[in-house]
This record gives sequence, C-alpha cells and structure tokens, in this order.
Amino acid sequence: MADDDYLDAIDYTKDTLDVEDFKEIRHAVKLQDVFRTYKFGKEEITALNGVSLVINQGDFVVVSGKSGSGKTTLLNIIGAIDLATSGRVFVMDVPINDYDESFRSTFRLDNTGFIFQSYNLVSTLTAVENVMFPMQLSSKNQSELRDDAIKLLEDIEMGHRLDHLPWQLSSGEQQRVAIARAMANDPAIILADEPTANLDGESGQMIRDLLAKLNEQGKTLIVMTHDEDIINRKGVRHFTLKNGELNQNV
Repeated sequence: MADDDYLDAIDYTKDTLDVEDFKEIRHAVKLQDVFRTYKFGKEEITALNGVSLVINQGDFVVVSGKSGSGKTTLLNIIGAIDLATSGRVFVMDVPINDYDESFRSTFRLDNTGFIFQSYNLVSTLTAVENVMFPMQLSSKNQSELRDDAIKLLEDIEMGHRLDHLPWQLSSGEQQRVAIARAMANDPAIILADEPTANLDGESGQMIRDLLAKLNEQGKTLIVMTHDEDIINRKGVRHFTLKNGELNQNV
C-alpha cells in the first residue's frame, strides 16, 4: 500500500487518536511542502519556504543554519507547538495540524519530548518535581510518578540531586534534568533546540553521549544545532536551513 493510500485509510475524524492503535507507523515525521509565514503589520515574513522532509522511526536528524533561518519554527511545527500556514504535517502518521489545541497538547505530551537551549526548568520545582511535571495526565498515583521520575534521574546520574532546585544545579546538571523531563512520558520523538550551546566541554560531551544513547534505544532524534560533534556523529542525517529552505547535506 502506498503512503498516501495508507494515510487515507486511517480514520482521523475521531475526537481522540492513539497512535498505538495503528497497525504500523510509516514515518515518525512527514512534511509535505510546508510553509510558515508571519505577518507584522503590512510586512510578511516567510520562516519556512516549501519544506518537505521524511524522518523514519529511529533516525537521528540534525538541522543547522544561521540564526533566523527557521530552525526553531521547524522544530515547533514538528512538535505541534506552532501550525503550518500551508502544507501537510504528519507526526507518527497523524496529520497534527488538523486537530485543535486540546488534542495537540495531549498528543505532544504523549509522543514528543522537548529539550531547550535554556533548559526551561520550573524554578520553584526540584529536579524530581520538574521531571514529574509532564506526567500529570498519567493514571498513576503521585508515589508511582515520583518513583518513575527518580529512575529517570538515576539513569542520567542525577540521583544525588533529586531535591535540588534549578539554581542549585550547574548548567550541565540542569540540561540533564531537562533530558530526564523530556523522557517523562517515554515519547517516540525527542526534539532538541541547541542542547549543548550553553555548556562547557565536559558537560556538552555528556549531553552528546546522552542523546546518542537515546537514539541507540530507538528514539527518533531531531536536533537543531551548530555543534560539529553532533553533526559529524556516525549515522546522523544532516540538513541545512537557509532562508526557510531545507537542503540535505551529502
């Protein structure tokens, strides 16, 4: 069955949709001629200009480009934070732009984990509470959620910092907590925006190794970065964004 036939056969009219109900997920991400424009008064800015891209499950994709090239916009559209102006956006075969914000919010929590350059930890929550924060839709009780969060932090060697607030952690430690939080709901896709940009050499290498480990575990990674050590990692598919246009580096 061709991709378009398969997609046409799925019932997208339901109010809720669980990707685990699908017999087979064809693509982690599929973008078809995606444009994103913004209007500022009479001026129109094109952030994405006809982007088409297919990312399979388990791929490690890196996108680089100058500031203002559209990298964050692309990440936000894949992560269902922003909407394409035109074109088709499929995440885990779901046409995510066709749904309202309530559905997209739940879908985002279940299927994507975000890692930001500035960590975006909640300043008033401890490390373990930050990791528990995205788990609130779970049917588990608070004790079970805490146990799950502790396990995630222990997996990234942060078990000794469970009750520390973000300001009590180094930059590298905050980013490790952010990675644990991104994994809170065991998402299939990890989206990272310049994850090593604010880190020193040792901390940056630890984050690179953690990202590689997640990919080895079968997670799909989509990383916006200028970090040559990530770009040149074996098996990475490298793309460049320039003026909103996406090109693959060979």
